[in-house]
Order: sequence, then structure tokens, then C-alpha cells
Amino acid sequence: MRASNPGEAVTAICTAAPDRVEVRGRDLCEDLMGHLSFTSYFYLLLTGREPTEDQRYFLDLLLVAIAEHGIMPTVQAARMTLAADPDSLHGALAAGLLGCGPVLVGTAEGCGKLLVAAKQRLGAGEDAEAVARALVQAIRDAGGRVPGFGHPVHRPVDPRAERILALADAKGVSGVHVALARAIGGAVAAVWGRPLVMNVSMPIAAVLLDLEFPAPMIKAIPLLARTGGLLAHLWEERQSPAGFAIAAHGEAAVTYRKVDADGV
Repeated sequence: MRASNPGEAVTAICTAAPDRVEVRGRDLCEDLMGHLSFTSYFYLLLTGREPTEDQRYFLDLLLVAIAEHGIMPTVQAARMTLAADPDSLHGALAAGLLGCGPVLVGTAEGCGKLLVAAKQRLGAGEDAEAVARALVQAIRDAGGRVPGFGHPVHRPVDPRAERILALADAKGVSGVHVALARAIGGAVAAVWGRPLVMNVSMPIAAVLLDLEFPAPMIKAIPLLARTGGLLAHLWEERQSPAGFAIAAHGEAAVTYRKVDADGV
């Protein structure tokens, strides 16, 4: 929401009074509680609108798809933090979320940027295959990695990515961004000389964009999802501690090497 006067600070999300909480123009207790799922409520909070059935369905689907993936570095950081400070649930959660960057979990953000750039070039009249090839080649020439491709565990396919795309096709929501994601996959195989796994991050970004989710907030989906997964690990950590064992294995895996003043 834009301020009506220069310098005026405004919000359109929520206001609270002694007897009422109003969220996006609706009474929290009477209009929202008991009426909306959390997924729909999150969409309302973010956009000011309730999601369509397709938007709600796929937002739910994507949150489930990315919430959990085992003892990843983000989970290790969270569990070790809770082991060191058992009363700091919030601190341990924050430690895990701080690791959600462009390498782990937050990759969908980079995928979204790539897809948005590709669509802009389509709008200028370029062919989808040519756009995909040019963008991928530029990344390869710069020594970079195409976001959304490659995975250390899932080969030859990421089953989560396959499931998302299959459901998007089946429900008729696959649009230009899903098509571009597939074109980029073909371009990656051509430029690298071998197929690389399309991981879950690329379909997450493509489907969100085809469903008109705000591009700058794509990263919000893995962050929200992983919050749930991290909290599950932190509850397990309290019941079955593993944080110090993780730390011990990390220390054992690293070799100390003495160097002189010149770094040799």
C-alpha cells in the first residue's frame, strides 16, 4: 500500500484495538478464524486477496514438497544451536533459517529471477528455445551454475520436481514459466553436453509465477516451509539429542594443519 502523503508511513496488513483485530480489512475472529486454512491466510496476509482454488492447492503442495529433506546443514546448525542453548528455541530456529541461501533451500529465488528474465525476452519477440539457450550459455561462459539444476542425491530425476510438473500439467496451470523451465532444462543439457537434474526449486518458481505469485517473494515459500521442518527437528532434538554428535563428527572430519606466517 502506498502512502497518500509523502513521508507518511502506512500499513494495510493489520491493526489491533482492545476488542478487535482487523487483518486486511476483515475481523480476525469473526471472518478468518475457523474460515481460512493457514495456507489461505498466508496468501491473504501477503497479497491482500484470498487465493483461488488452484493457488491454494499449489501453495499447499509446494510447502509440503520443500518442508523437509533430512539432516541438511540448515538442520545441523539448528540442532547444534539448541544443544548448546536448550532454552533458545527461537535462536535455534533462526540459526537454521539463516542458512537458507542460494545454495540450499533458497535456490527458488534465483530460479524465479531467471524465469522472469527469460519471459521479458519473450515479450521482446525472441523464441523460447533461443532465449533459454542464450541465458544458459551466458551463465556457462561466466563460470556459473544454472539455478534449479543439479542435485547431490536425486538422480537421474528429482521426484519432487517431477510430481510438481505432472500435477501442474494435469490441473491445467502450466503456463509460460513452466514451458520456459523445461526449455532451460533442454538448454542446460545442450550447453553442458549432458542432462542435469532439474531439482525441486525450478518447478516451485515456475508454478508460483504461472499462478501470479509475487516474484520478489518466491523465497518466502521455502522459508515458510522449512520453518515447519526445522521445528520438527528441534522437537526431536529435545527428545533424542543429536546436536553434539553432529558437532563431533564435523570436528573429526576437518584436519588441522599448522601454517607459518606466510600461510604456507
